[in-house]
Amino acid sequence: MIDKALLQEKKWHSLKSEEVLTMLETSPEGLSNAEVQERQIAFGRNTLPEKHRINLWKIVFTQLVNPLIFILIAAAIASVLIGEPKDAIFIFVVIFINTLIGAFQEYNAEKSAANLQKLLRITSRVIREGSEQYLDSEELVPGDFILLESGSKVPADIRLIEANGLEIDESFLTGESQAVLKNTDAIKKEVVVADKKNMAFAGATVMSGRGSGIVIYTGLDTEVGKIAQNVSQGESAKPPLILRMEKFTKNIAYFIVALCVILAVLLRFQGMDMSAIFFFVVALSVSAIPEGLPVSLTVALAVATKRMAKRNVIVRKLTSVESLGSCTVIASDKTGTLTVNQQTVKKIYLPNGKSFDISGEGYNGEGEIYTTEPYERVRDLSDFIGLKQIIEISILANEGVLEKKKEGWDYHGDAMDVALLGLGYKAGISPMEISKVLPCLGKIPYESEKKFSASFYKRGSNTHCGMKGAVETVLDFCVVPEEGGFSKQQVLDQAEELAKNGYRLLAFAENTVGLFKPEDHAREEDIPKLEFVGLICFIDPLRAEAKSSIDKCKKAGIKVIMITGDHPATAANISRELGIQNDDQPVITGKMLLQAGNPDGDKFKELVLSTSVFGRVSPQQKLEIVDVLIKSGEFVAVTGDGVNDAPALKRANIGVAMGSGTDVAKDVGAMIVVDDNFSSIVAGVEEGRFAYDNVRKVIYLLVSTGASEVFMVLLAIIFGLPLPLLAVQLLWLNLVTNGIQDKALAFEAGEPETMKRKPRKPSEGIFNKIMTMQILLSGLIIGSIAFGFWYYLIKQVQMEEESARNLVLLFMVLVQNVHVFNCRSERKSTFKISILKNYWLIIFIIAVQALHISSMYIPSMQEMLRISPISLNDWVTVLILAFPIVIVMEIFKLIYNKMASDNNEHFPKRNSILS
Repeated sequence: MIDKALLQEKKWHSLKSEEVLTMLETSPEGLSNAEVQERQIAFGRNTLPEKHRINLWKIVFTQLVNPLIFILIAAAIASVLIGEPKDAIFIFVVIFINTLIGAFQEYNAEKSAANLQKLLRITSRVIREGSEQYLDSEELVPGDFILLESGSKVPADIRLIEANGLEIDESFLTGESQAVLKNTDAIKKEVVVADKKNMAFAGATVMSGRGSGIVIYTGLDTEVGKIAQNVSQGESAKPPLILRMEKFTKNIAYFIVALCVILAVLLRFQGMDMSAIFFFVVALSVSAIPEGLPVSLTVALAVATKRMAKRNVIVRKLTSVESLGSCTVIASDKTGTLTVNQQTVKKIYLPNGKSFDISGEGYNGEGEIYTTEPYERVRDLSDFIGLKQIIEISILANEGVLEKKKEGWDYHGDAMDVALLGLGYKAGISPMEISKVLPCLGKIPYESEKKFSASFYKRGSNTHCGMKGAVETVLDFCVVPEEGGFSKQQVLDQAEELAKNGYRLLAFAENTVGLFKPEDHAREEDIPKLEFVGLICFIDPLRAEAKSSIDKCKKAGIKVIMITGDHPATAANISRELGIQNDDQPVITGKMLLQAGNPDGDKFKELVLSTSVFGRVSPQQKLEIVDVLIKSGEFVAVTGDGVNDAPALKRANIGVAMGSGTDVAKDVGAMIVVDDNFSSIVAGVEEGRFAYDNVRKVIYLLVSTGASEVFMVLLAIIFGLPLPLLAVQLLWLNLVTNGIQDKALAFEAGEPETMKRKPRKPSEGIFNKIMTMQILLSGLIIGSIAFGFWYYLIKQVQMEEESARNLVLLFMVLVQNVHVFNCRSERKSTFKISILKNYWLIIFIIAVQALHISSMYIPSMQEMLRISPISLNDWVTVLILAFPIVIVMEIFKLIYNKMASDNNEHFPKRNSILS
């Protein structure tokens, strides 16, 4: 019996095929059933465990574990103790609503890596006890002999024993856009996953050819399994809004507690009895606590979520809405994100010096052919010597399928072959029709060892042979023209230059054949000396909108980096074209990261921070790169579509999965870009910034009005007056007035200047210089006017306390109705913002007034709130008293903007209190 620990330590790619068979105690005849049973006991089934889903009650609990909620609960308990149960009911209603909404949003957000299972739930061709069997891949064990063919899924990690033209698509795992041509040669040096050409990995797809191999790893020991463990065990970074709100709520809690203790001590020294002090502290706490904030935040984020959905960004976690707007770095995958992940013919070069560009992208026939000098559309192929010839060869020496059906283009086979068929359609040559004009007599299929394919066909009365393949291979079959032609070295030099620019190349050649009978089997010996016909260049095209989207990110102060498993040269070329990489920046490879040593070390960190492009990196290295960026103080958004992206998506501050990507990436990502459009990510950034701005507007309103209430109460105590408002009135004011109209601020459309600002610093709290100044100023002005009104009613008019409180409460409702307009923008004048951009504001203000005035006429509300009806004259008088706050804040904005302009202070320094 083989030792499991020994199995895991082996570097299977470095062993010869015979050594692999010996180590695993197996053979091409397969394992015996008895041996399989023993190994299933030792290694378990070839499955991945599903992560236990988070419990609903646990979600509810996490919603309640919030410093602000703790303060509210304490206030509710205190209200009950002093005989004000109605206050407590109000508070618990707020807590219930917030918990309900938050739990509903989060219930399905925490998903596991369960979809990784789908990659392994396939049927496999296995040799056991000398006979071929079709078995569920879950039954496989190390040592099983597996047969692979075109179209099949790889069921486990396999060391290849045979490989005949075997090309495997591993883009889901490595990020490599091209199918990998496999071989069986031992690789003595240490290489990354993408360079292990003698191995096939679980979940990959065989694109062409055939092969066989020995299972070496199953379940969690596979490369996919390792990713599953990273996903299930790794921790997600907290969204920036959560970090900021945690800091804000903790600090405001400390502030309120300290204020209450200090004032309680002072009041005790003044001779106030303990019960009165306790009552006052509760009233003050109710005034200061923005108890409507949790629900308001949820509404603001929910509005942003809906807006993002309209811009093709689906948000799975509510708190992630603002995260994308906070990101300072977007770490993007290349394949399928910045490119379309479909090989496309882009250029044709003929020996006579003529070259052509081909439009369109992807596996379809939509596009046209253009001459490069002058640049004009090719309307007749026969106008250009050799053009029709090379396209016909590309279709005839081809094993792919590309057909147009009602639902779209259907294709299968080798990516290059499919791309060549697309070229044929663009040239007006149907693969079905050409077979009638140039009937095929025989084919030599592509094999990795030979690096070419050839087709024999009738052209007129002659038999011709057309070949396509690697440039060096095809040139070896070609004769060099005696005069007026080209040299092989010239072709090789041109091919090398094109490869440096990121192109994949195929060379084409053709000539007549002597004796060749259709019934004969096509052989290499039948190929005559050929004439070089030209080169065709392929590329995985960039998404049309990618470059402009990256430019927008730069203007918004967001750094874009590319992390790919693709070849460094390809990564460098694409990054330069997109404007990601500077000329003086190197491409950092997975090998270089390995040589840098410990991911926590300074050398590794220095390497990561020195570039914007990473090529040939493994999934684990991508995770380590993201980790370094986060630890360096960046808020990182990671985009991706493959299984290989899952660990990094989860580790990032915000994981953005592509809509066409794997289920695994979608389950781990906090957001999904439905249309795979990089510009949708930029739209998401914009909506995220709008959401944060709206959150700040809500906080500005709630904290400034809370501050005004505290200041009003403090002035009343200092001047020896009764409390201007009772605790239940303060609660009514905060939960109904702000509790309704602050929601309207969540619907603000956002200011165009938002995307011209730099990202917020990761260390920045909720409060900055301008917000702090506005809150203090507006709080002092409202509080002073309210106290002055209270003083006038009690001392000058000598009105009864209950009647005076009725008017003061109405004033506080009206002044908050007016002040909400100040909160629509921190810098822009209230009068320059159209009300049509947020009609909800008017609706909510009217609702607040209707609710408060109605309560004056409802007996139960009159008794609970100690209020009564007032005359229209009194209402107008109180409304006029509320308007000075608008004038004061307009003057403040004017002065502040002038000072900021004079100091060139486009991005004010982030000063902070309470945050």
